[in-house]
Amino acid sequence: MKTLQDIYEQSLTVTKEGKVATYIPALAAASSDHFSVSICAKNNKEIQLGDCHATLTLQSVVKVISFMVAANHHGMKEILKYVDVEPTGDSFNSIVRLESDKKKPFNPMINAGAITIASLLPGDSLHDKVKSVTEFLEAILQKQVHINNEVYLSEYHSADYNRAIAYILKANGFLSSDVEDALQVYLQLCSIVVTVSDLAKIALYFATDGNNENYSEQAKSSLEVIQVAKALMLTCGMYNASGKFAAFVGMPAKSGVSGAIIAVVKNSKIEGLQGPMGIGLYGPSIDSVGNSVAGIHFLTKLSKEYDLFCL
Repeated sequence: MKTLQDIYEQSLTVTKEGKVATYIPALAAASSDHFSVSICAKNNKEIQLGDCHATLTLQSVVKVISFMVAANHHGMKEILKYVDVEPTGDSFNSIVRLESDKKKPFNPMINAGAITIASLLPGDSLHDKVKSVTEFLEAILQKQVHINNEVYLSEYHSADYNRAIAYILKANGFLSSDVEDALQVYLQLCSIVVTVSDLAKIALYFATDGNNENYSEQAKSSLEVIQVAKALMLTCGMYNASGKFAAFVGMPAKSGVSGAIIAVVKNSKIEGLQGPMGIGLYGPSIDSVGNSVAGIHFLTKLSKEYDLFCL
């Protein structure tokens, strides 16, 4: 059986098969050959491979957190009036279905759905809406988080496509705030700074269904919301490669174009990490759909080697 170190070293070799995201200028400075993994178990044991203290922005990984905060606040029935939970084979920033069908966004993991969710977050002001998500994250991580202003401004000044999406949402009646407010909330949340270890702890939250005596009241979530969030990660979490990832890796997961991935394991079979397990990965070299090439390679090999397929 290959060790975790073996799989990690193999995955390092595939970083050259992708490219760092450049459509957000501030992300272009990331090192394409970086790759790190943190695996965290409920017994507080953590295995680190590579530099797990490296910082990154959550990007689309935050979409699953924002969805949970909004759903916990409004209730699932109300949220489903604005955004569906159906997978789509379209690109994460596709605008086609919004314009042709005038339907609500297919799910909260695509940009249209995430911008809609941003407008539904609790709070009367832009600041309060952002704070509702950062406070939830801080309760899970048990530390303060901050927004990388350089990344946020870089995204905001290159957000013409997302702005177009937001205006169509507003015209179709699915946006619950002004276009610019929704856009700024969404982009600030994408720019939250975390470490690879933080990613693993976020994934562990889902693996334990939020059941950890160390979590404060601020981290509480209804079980229904957590279960729907995990279903969304499994069916929609890896952009338009979600079907292949579910079929061949079989873990609820969410990726971001920064190279971040969180992956959820309900019952680990790795020695010393039995039970629920969260995996955080960071490899800025991404493929054509936006997923870390090293991260996908690592999770594919890990799932097969340790029989972690959850379906």
